[in-house]
Amino acid sequence: MAKTFNPAPRDKHAEDPNKALAADRETHAKLDAGLVDTFPASDPVSAAQPTPSKADAEADNPSRLRQG
Repeated sequence: MAKTFNPAPRDKHAEDPNKALAADRETHAKLDAGLVDTFPASDPVSAAQPTPSKADAEADNPSRLRQG
C-alpha cells in the first residue's frame, strides 16, 4: 500500500505534547485551587497578574505626592 501524503508533517521544533499537557493540567489545578480559596467572591480568578494602577505608581513614587 502506498504511503499517504501528510500536508502537516511533525514539527521537530514544537514543544513536547506530554510536557505541554502536564503544564496545562498544572495551570488548571492552580486556577481551581484559587477558585476554591476565594469562593464566594465577586472577582473571578485570573491566571495573570493585573496591570498596576495609577494609584500603585503614585504609591511607588512618594516625591510625586508631595508636589501636588
